Amino acid sequence: MAMGKYSRVDGKKSSSYGLTVTIVLVISLCLVGAWMFTSSWSAPADSVDYSSSETAKDVEPVTKNDLKKEEGDRDQKNFSDEKNEEKHAVTENNEVKNEIEKSAEGNQVDESSGETTEAVEEKKESDDSNGDGDVEKEKKNVKEVESESDEASQKEKTQLEESTEENKSEDGNGNEEKSEEKPEENASETEEISTEKSNKDVFPAGDQAEITKESSTRDGAWSTQLVESQNEKKVQESSISKDQSSYGWKTCNVTAGPDYIPCLDNWQVIKKLQTTMHYEHRERHCPTESPHCLVTLPDGYKRSIKWPKSRERIWYNNVPHTKLAEIKGHQNWVKMSGEHLTFPGGGTQFKNGALHYIDFIQQSHPPIAWGNRTRVILDVGCGVASFGGYLFERDVLALSFAPKDEHEAQVQFALERGIPAMLNVMGTKRLPFPGSVFDLIHCARCRVPWHIEGGKLLLELNRALRPGGFFVWSATPVYRKNEEDSGIWKAMSELTKAMCWKLVTIKKDKLNEVGAAIYQKPTSNKCYNKRPKNEPPLCKDSDDQNAAWNVPLEACMHKVTEDSSKRGAVWPNMWPERLETAPEWLDSKEGVYGKPAQEDFTADQEKWKTIVSKSYLSGMEIDWSNVRNVMDMRAVYGGFAAALKDLKLWVMNVVPVDAPDTLPIIYERGLFGIYHDWCESFNTYPRTYDLLHADHLFSTLRKRCSLVSVMAEIDRILRPQGTFIIRDDMETLGEVEKMVKSMKWKVKMTQSKDNEGLLSIQKSWWRPAETETIKSAIA
Repeated sequence: MAMGKYSRVDGKKSSSYGLTVTIVLVISLCLVGAWMFTSSWSAPADSVDYSSSETAKDVEPVTKNDLKKEEGDRDQKNFSDEKNEEKHAVTENNEVKNEIEKSAEGNQVDESSGETTEAVEEKKESDDSNGDGDVEKEKKNVKEVESESDEASQKEKTQLEESTEENKSEDGNGNEEKSEEKPEENASETEEISTEKSNKDVFPAGDQAEITKESSTRDGAWSTQLVESQNEKKVQESSISKDQSSYGWKTCNVTAGPDYIPCLDNWQVIKKLQTTMHYEHRERHCPTESPHCLVTLPDGYKRSIKWPKSRERIWYNNVPHTKLAEIKGHQNWVKMSGEHLTFPGGGTQFKNGALHYIDFIQQSHPPIAWGNRTRVILDVGCGVASFGGYLFERDVLALSFAPKDEHEAQVQFALERGIPAMLNVMGTKRLPFPGSVFDLIHCARCRVPWHIEGGKLLLELNRALRPGGFFVWSATPVYRKNEEDSGIWKAMSELTKAMCWKLVTIKKDKLNEVGAAIYQKPTSNKCYNKRPKNEPPLCKDSDDQNAAWNVPLEACMHKVTEDSSKRGAVWPNMWPERLETAPEWLDSKEGVYGKPAQEDFTADQEKWKTIVSKSYLSGMEIDWSNVRNVMDMRAVYGGFAAALKDLKLWVMNVVPVDAPDTLPIIYERGLFGIYHDWCESFNTYPRTYDLLHADHLFSTLRKRCSLVSVMAEIDRILRPQGTFIIRDDMETLGEVEKMVKSMKWKVKMTQSKDNEGLLSIQKSWWRPAETETIKSAIA
């Protein structure tokens, strides 16, 4: 019985032991199989990359879902830019984690059975060895990727450099990658199928999601797509901030606010002036150091209304000044109308409209011949420039000017309307124009005391007026007979006679109840030689009438050129023939580009015709319907402006003071312009030009002044969304491109050839948050 009892107990024990051994063997075989599978998966070096990339097909959809939860509102563009580079690292990370989980699972099964076999120990050692090897390999790969990323972010490249490198590398790299992937694809086709099947069997969808989530959030040697994308975004943002801070962009804190003009708002100098008798306080007084700050925008500023509607109305918020509407509204200068300022087209001398007044002048003296003989005129004391604005309908270019005075924002109104105008004053210095260039000069109640101090101011007009040109004076002394007006008329009559000006007519406009006197400058020196007195005196022969930049006024007259081979002796061709005809007086000269001047002129003209028609008008994404006020910052012969003649716009041609003096040629063509030094601010209000053009200007300027201050001035002049076209050498363009990008301007087009290039850039609305107080501009 004892034996039977014992035998029965032994039988049960034997059965339980057999079951345990069977379970252990089955588990061991499974683990050995898994070990053999993982060994064959991880061992071949040539299949590692392929396996990881293929496994990503299973892992990626789940990864995306988890990433969406974690990234929130993060910029998807930055994330996707690095997706292809980082996918392998993330997937291999997940696979190594899978192996570690498999090893842990094996351990847990063995512990629950209470047995540890030799096969399991070998499996653990094998897994640990493979896992550590992969981790070390991935650490190295991640470090290499991060090193490359850091190096790329530290080296800031311009758009031109990037485009050039991309063009060189685009064909080669793409084919190289394809040739590398195909052998891997063929060699690993079998492994792809088995790997996908094994992953699906071992790691169900839920497990994959958990592993992906874990690998995405764990710290350590592993780098995730989220972390790397975040880091890259921070690097880019810090790079932008670094650029902005390195250039020091700040908004200008000045008394004039959004109307700041550095050389006219220098209150430190203005307050110390000994006298303002000759309008010294309205003249240029540039600060010692040109400002680097950016001028603020008026509240509610909008893009300017297009021409020709802008001639009749502008946005009030763009030029928020009402003083002229209050004091000149009854003369139809400007009126308030809701959110607009409207311009009925009137003026002090032409309340019933500028066109009637323009025709009145023509009828008073038909040889004036608007748009034919008379093409380029100067309007002194222009008001809101309605006279010049309506002369466009007679094919006449009128350059209007007035000082920045109590007639609040008159020139700003003109420019906002799309009418050529600039700030200047008849003071102590010559006007910034060559001698003998204007076909006609006009003054309608311009409030200039022409007759005082020996006629110094009228003699300055005589310098600028072309021999045979006309001076139209529409003022109360012409038609009123009170004591004051009669005295001025008498003084003017004596002065003009002594200047040998011929009074050709005096006419009265019955509709407007005003009158005009029209004078003509002589075409020879006969009258000068017959004068009983040398008053006003003739200028010395050494006095250059074309010298006009910061030259003090002198009460003298220059002799008229009588030699037909020299400029000024012969009236230009009629308009429009004069535009494309090289002046005869260029025959004996050498051109700017080294050829005979006539050939130079023709070559320059043809060059700009081609550039404008084939590039500027069609290849730069410029909406020319929004372009009205244009400036050529370095005009030579005026070829750029001439090539735009068929568009409804006007061009201010600027000849830099350190460039060859070709401005007389520009006037001879029926165009206009001024001299200027771009190391100083321009005499215009902020936001007054739609397009600025600079051809090889900056490479010259950088030798004399800071390009940062020049770019700040360009930002001041150019309207938001306006276009800046610059042509120069590649080194200069690279520097300019970095500056405009730091101001968040948009580079819309780049071109380069033989170390020469072009940028087409659109100004943004961006203004810096930080301000800079300009002490010289605080009243």
